[in-house]
Amino acid sequence: MHKQPPADVLAAFGCAEVPVRLEGGKGGTWRAGDIVLKPVEFAPETRWRAAALAEVAESAEFRIARPLRARDGEWIAGNRTSAGQPSLGWEASRLVTGRPDTSRPDDVIRAGIAFHQAIARLPRPGFLDFRTDPWAIGDRIAWAELPPEGSETAHSLLRPLLDARRPVESAAQAVHGDLPGNVLFAPGQPPAVIDWAVYWRPQAWAAAVAVADALCWYDATPGLIGRWAQLPEWRQLLIRALVYRIVTHDLAGHWTPGQVTAYQPAIAAVLS
Repeated sequence: MHKQPPADVLAAFGCAEVPVRLEGGKGGTWRAGDIVLKPVEFAPETRWRAAALAEVAESAEFRIARPLRARDGEWIAGNRTSAGQPSLGWEASRLVTGRPDTSRPDDVIRAGIAFHQAIARLPRPGFLDFRTDPWAIGDRIAWAELPPEGSETAHSLLRPLLDARRPVESAAQAVHGDLPGNVLFAPGQPPAVIDWAVYWRPQAWAAAVAVADALCWYDATPGLIGRWAQLPEWRQLLIRALVYRIVTHDLAGHWTPGQVTAYQPAIAAVLS
């Protein structure tokens, strides 16, 4: 059961309405009027991301969920220990209208490119060195910063990808590593980029992850790969995107036959 934001957190962010839980994500996000609140997972990332997004200028190509400070000026409220249970606190942002549409991978990628151009000058965040979650480990393995690890199922999927992996030279920057499902579309408005999962990789890697997800889970055809072939070092970034997703999946949960089958044609398409 997902706990709703406590009264002191609602007050800290100036919420005047009763919170309602939102669908999607990990199930812990709430809306109170035009304010969206969710539990903090890693405080250094939350603070860095909020400070960065506060300075991002929106454009005709994308919107963002603007972060909100609590009344004490901090980006996090409610980070305390209560009844013996520690809380990392809550973060808040302005509500942006729209709904995700995973049948529009090209539009998702275009919104991501515009967003990444707007944040291209950000410095590398130091908190990345301290993340140890499955997504961070999957990312490092994909970029050969850690040796491959995991189940035999994962290794059987990874083997041809790792054999085909070669060095890349594209410069890294801050990117959103989970665009599908986190780009919202609303009639008459630019797409909105939300729930920024921060990574430090070449810009086109974020597009490669979106393509990998679309091929595996959202019924995209292999033609999607060719439509973005102009992106630098595209095949190598696609290889890393698939390695990242496979390792993360392996570390975060168990495999079903359908999940293995979902990756196999995507791997074949990327390596063909």
